[in-house]
Order: sequence, then C-alpha cells, then structure tokens
Amino acid sequence: MSIVAIGTDIVSVERLRGVYERHSERFLERHFTPEEAAYCLAQADPLPALAARFAAKEAFQKCWPHSFGWREVWVEKEGARPRLGYIAKIAQRMASEGWRAHLSLSHEKEHALAVVILETLEMG
Repeated sequence: MSIVAIGTDIVSVERLRGVYERHSERFLERHFTPEEAAYCLAQADPLPALAARFAAKEAFQKCWPHSFGWREVWVEKEGARPRLGYIAKIAQRMASEGWRAHLSLSHEKEHALAVVILETLEMG
C-alpha cells in the first residue's frame, strides 16, 4: 500500500449554524444526501454532525484530482465507523486506480474535523 493523498478540513460549527439557521432547507438539499440529512437531524444538535460531514467532503476534495458536486460524495456508517460513499463515476475511478479512502471524523462544540487518506494497493 502507498498513500496517494491526504486531505484534512476543519469547520466552525457556529459558522455552519448561521448558514443553517438562515437557509436550512436549501443548505441541506444542496450539500447533503437525504440519508446524511436524516442521520444528522436525528441528533439532539444536528450541527456538529453536519459540520463533520461538510468537512469530510472538503477533505476528500483535497485528495481527488477533479471537482465534484456536494452530493456526489457522502458519509455513511459501516457499523460505528464512518466511511465515504460515491456516485458511480467516482466509485469506478476509485476501483480502476485501485484506490481506497479512509475517513476519520471528530467534532466538539466549536469545531468539526475530517481527515481522508487516499491509498493505493500495490499489486505485485
């Protein structure tokens, strides 16, 4: 295995809260899949979870060689672990390159953080 790229992003929960309070429906529809929004809105305070997912998309963009839309990459759960999901075009590129992404999320009252490590499995 070798690392192809590392992306990280930190988001101010309060900054996102301001956007969410002004444009909640538009913000959710533009940036998150329905499943992501439902998961976050089920939390007592959805903003830290939304901020972590926002950061995850930004962190992955720093690893990815092309631009993509906000809803073309998403965070899903694999048991308790978060992982990235992708539209078919990105998933196909990941498979053809032999790439795998690892995701770590963290959030607290003021900030949310995401780290993405994109690796390739070396064949041979």
